[in-house]
Amino acid sequence: MGLFSFLTQELAIDLGTANTIIIHNDKVVVDEPSIVAIDQNTGKLIAIGNRARQMHGKTHENIKTIRPLRDGVIADFNAAELMIRGMIKMIDQRQRLFTPSLKMVVCIPSGSTEVEIRAVRDSSEHAGGRDVYMIYEPMAAAIGIGLDIEEPEGCMVVDIGGGTTEIAVIALGGIVCNQSIRIAGDGLTADIQAYMRHQHNIKIGERTAEDIKINAGSALPDLDTPPPDYNVRGPNLMTAMPIEVPISYQEIAHCLDKSISKIESAILAVLEQTPPELYADIVSKGIYLAGGGALLRGLDKRLTDKINITFRVAEDPLHAVARGTGIALKNSDKFSFLIR
Repeated sequence: MGLFSFLTQELAIDLGTANTIIIHNDKVVVDEPSIVAIDQNTGKLIAIGNRARQMHGKTHENIKTIRPLRDGVIADFNAAELMIRGMIKMIDQRQRLFTPSLKMVVCIPSGSTEVEIRAVRDSSEHAGGRDVYMIYEPMAAAIGIGLDIEEPEGCMVVDIGGGTTEIAVIALGGIVCNQSIRIAGDGLTADIQAYMRHQHNIKIGERTAEDIKINAGSALPDLDTPPPDYNVRGPNLMTAMPIEVPISYQEIAHCLDKSISKIESAILAVLEQTPPELYADIVSKGIYLAGGGALLRGLDKRLTDKINITFRVAEDPLHAVARGTGIALKNSDKFSFLIR
């Protein structure tokens, strides 16, 4: 960093469907839900991140909460730009004489089309990015977990985010085979909402379903250390009277079973395409789980039993992708796999 380092600000952004994390100088400076609240009449930004999430599902007609990303890709341009811009502002509240030019590395799903990549680039540039690089999420996750991706050895990463589950085999600094499926955290939340509706006749919102998943979520119907039952309150669908239902982790394991089976099938499909030499490396090293979905109780055990390869949860799965993006930012001239 030379004399003019204060003129450029370097940011690594993990633009997620559920959470957006920004890393600046190796520190997580922003970690907020990817959601904005906008005034319907003027189109002005009212709140962003946590404050907007508190409003989600509780707004009146003048306020609209928008999640700009769906399934890992930008669904609402304007909202995405407002969100990125607002989150960059959160980092540095000081008044400056001039705005520094931004160098960013943003991570994107490995299944992104040209159009989707373009959308991320345009939004980042509109939010003030001068040099925008992109990195594929499983690649960033592998770097963040601390795997040596430049080596001629295979490593496999399963990154279960909010909108997409990214599965990739990586060797020699590139992705050998991968799959990106749109079953992830949001899908599991929707499963819980549907289950509560059908099974208990109780109507719950997205936030409550998310809380059930965090507090009583499980991938296995029998855990060694089971979480306590989680009490859910809401209106009865038939009578609109309030009811309270205790939900056990066994019920949640049952209702998430279908979606987790689809993730298992996708992992097996990637393993089928893997060259035998790399397959051998993966069996000896194990498969790494990253992303918020990796925190689901018993998921690593369930996958290990099903696929017969050891699954390991990364030490800080929520921030693995962001950390890897931060390391890629530092070595942006050295890493050849960054997308310009």
